[in-house]
Amino acid sequence: WPLTAEKTEAVRAIVKREHEAGHLEPSMSPWNTPIFAIKKKDKNQWRMLHDLRAVNQQMEDMGPLQPGLPDLSAVPRGWQVIVLDIKDCFFSIPLHPDDRKRFAFTLPAVNRTEPGSRWQWTVLPQGMKNSPAICQRYVASALQQVRQQYQEQIYMIHYMDDVLIAAPTEVLCEQVFADAQRGLAEQSLKVAKAKVQRGPVCRFLGARIEGDSIQAQPIKLTPKVKNLHDVQKLVGALQWLRTFVRVTGEEMQPFYALL
Repeated sequence: WPLTAEKTEAVRAIVKREHEAGHLEPSMSPWNTPIFAIKKKDKNQWRMLHDLRAVNQQMEDMGPLQPGLPDLSAVPRGWQVIVLDIKDCFFSIPLHPDDRKRFAFTLPAVNRTEPGSRWQWTVLPQGMKNSPAICQRYVASALQQVRQQYQEQIYMIHYMDDVLIAAPTEVLCEQVFADAQRGLAEQSLKVAKAKVQRGPVCRFLGARIEGDSIQAQPIKLTPKVKNLHDVQKLVGALQWLRTFVRVTGEEMQPFYALL
């Protein structure tokens, strides 16, 4: 897709950063799918999006490991709660070297003054249709030991890269939280410290949890869809909405088809 000079410079800076972080490597792959850039919410930073729809069509669909969002009303009332978010979950999961060539793209030069350079992901790419399922399985494996160790004492919810820990006492809740962090770290998964929440008020999976009360957070829908990123935002918002309003999988299918 054509990129303006401003967007090309922004994408080049992102590629440089991700290469230095070990998430991208130079590529000689014959595979090549488009990239584009959009500004983040604060309008001061850019986000690079990789359109992998052509690659997704060549893959078998693993399907969702969790067919819907969990019912938060099942969290025991009066228990201590800690909510954690796994930092850059997709980018913490390595791709097998034999699969990296499929997730390549070309970084153009400004004004086409020289040939573009080709790059490929070394980690789980955003936009690949099986990335969410692989992420869920990877995180579930990292948390399995903690679940088994405390299964009779706590209530834990894991959805994608979000985890809720509930326990009858603050001491036990903190102990499980510490053990969960260690289990995640063993799989090279890091907890986003700035996003850790401790009661009495926590926000989790589109809901606000406060004591015995669970309320839906305001959801802003953007019905005017202009590009793939708009579709992703709309589908994400509708997924949260399905927790509180009946929206069937059949009704969601036309939106999934656009991804």
